[in-house]
Amino acid sequence: MSKIDQLQKIISASDNIVFFGGAGVSTESGIPDFRSVDGLYHEQYQYPPETILSHTFYRNHTAEFFDFYKKKMICPEAKPNKAHSKLAELEQAGKLKAVVTQNIDGLHQMAGSKKVLELHGSVKRNYCERCKKFYDESFIMNSVGLPTCSCGGPVKPDVVLYEEGLDRDTMQQVASYISKADVLIVGGTSLVVYPAAGMIDYFRGSSLVLINRAATAADKKANLLIPDSIGEVLGQISV
Repeated sequence: MSKIDQLQKIISASDNIVFFGGAGVSTESGIPDFRSVDGLYHEQYQYPPETILSHTFYRNHTAEFFDFYKKKMICPEAKPNKAHSKLAELEQAGKLKAVVTQNIDGLHQMAGSKKVLELHGSVKRNYCERCKKFYDESFIMNSVGLPTCSCGGPVKPDVVLYEEGLDRDTMQQVASYISKADVLIVGGTSLVVYPAAGMIDYFRGSSLVLINRAATAADKKANLLIPDSIGEVLGQISV
């Protein structure tokens, strides 16, 4: 039996699946990741990307932060790919209970997924640090100078920067969904970004499926390991 057939059998037999995804889910939509050969960490900038995307840099070099953020973190032309679409279909069919994502691009929602738990926030949301009014990504893209609220307060992207903690309520929901799932499909993530990667340790179900081009630290734990593109794999699954 091929690995695709094995995956099909696992998915067909379950109505309590959770998907946990990372940057590899979005690279097929043209969004660059951080750690691959073509990723942001291998491009040359005045400061390393992890420095620019830190809370300290945002506070102390706000203009330079937004210059990088607008150019590299917002991808308004990106569209959902086969992975996003299939996950939305699985949810609509009552098989997938939640999508847990480390991505901030909003593509899961664009594809039609309803229950999306965003561990690192979203570029689609930005908020005034003074009055808490929300703004969309076009507000940031079209802002001249520093993004400023109508009340005069600074507008900050609703994304988790380096040095910032993950949202506690979101983490509790993720832990709950994963711990109750029969099947956990982990795709497009190297599982090196913590504490997000540690969330899969809550899984107590029967089938852990890992779909990722490169090896991960959790490969030995997997019941099914598919070293391939997440979009190509899920694209072959029937709902």
